[in-house]
Amino acid sequence: MAQDNFSQVTEFILLGLSDTQELQLLFFTFFLLAYAMVLLGNLLIIVTVRTDPKLSSPMYFLLCNLSFIDICYTSVTMPRVLVALLSGHKAIAFEGCMAQLFFLHFVGSSEMFLLTVMAFDRYTAICRPLHYTAIMARRACWALVAACWVGGFIHSIVQTVLMLQLPFCGPNVIHSYFCDVPPVVRLACTDTTLTEWLMASNSGLISLGCFLVLVASYTLILAKVRAHVSQGHWKALSTCASHVMAVTLLFMPCIFTYLRPAGTLPTSKYVCVIYTIFSPVMNPLIYTLRSSEMKESMWRLWKR
Repeated sequence: MAQDNFSQVTEFILLGLSDTQELQLLFFTFFLLAYAMVLLGNLLIIVTVRTDPKLSSPMYFLLCNLSFIDICYTSVTMPRVLVALLSGHKAIAFEGCMAQLFFLHFVGSSEMFLLTVMAFDRYTAICRPLHYTAIMARRACWALVAACWVGGFIHSIVQTVLMLQLPFCGPNVIHSYFCDVPPVVRLACTDTTLTEWLMASNSGLISLGCFLVLVASYTLILAKVRAHVSQGHWKALSTCASHVMAVTLLFMPCIFTYLRPAGTLPTSKYVCVIYTIFSPVMNPLIYTLRSSEMKESMWRLWKR
């Protein structure tokens, strides 16, 4: 990158969550355990779905893709965070910071789109069961998953291009443990009001729009369940309730973080822990423990 044209800053300093040595050791243990749970839990889901022919429905196909996305999402930030906590080296190159920002938004927005598709899948299965096979055919599922990745790529490209247009010539200390739009854009040596509003309308509206679609789909499912009370429908309601908890854990912190210009309110780095750590850890638990088919398949896989 031509530093004369764009930036005099060659690296950023990530302060992390704490400077206290004892707390850094505690955070390292927490992050290591969380990352291990994400990797092992989601890999187990992928292997189970891929090896059991009984788990061939669209729901498990989408769940398998969600597990892959969660692995990618946490791998964008966690390995570097663990190395920084262990070694104390907090510097990250300018190019590495922009790359981390790009992949974080690429995978993160793809996950939001995929969760929306999964809610549509549940709505179709419960509210339109006679048309479910035709609507959620395997080719349609592949097309929807591909659309999620394409949408995430377009979103991330826009964010990254907006960031690369900004000059960084002074402060280089990021008050977070990873590179993200709000803390990085505050370091630019220019008026970023327009850029901040553009980024808020991009990331924030995507988060809010997907969340509203999810709420609408689960509301329709709830109305369907109340109109046709049966054991199967109550089971569907219980499953949907756990899914709502999972998406709320992801979307609400993202809406709080991105649906406003970066300079209006300080973004708590501890809020970021919710959607970068807790949400990927909870997804395997929420989306598998509520499924008796998945638990039985995992038990058969374990006995082999």
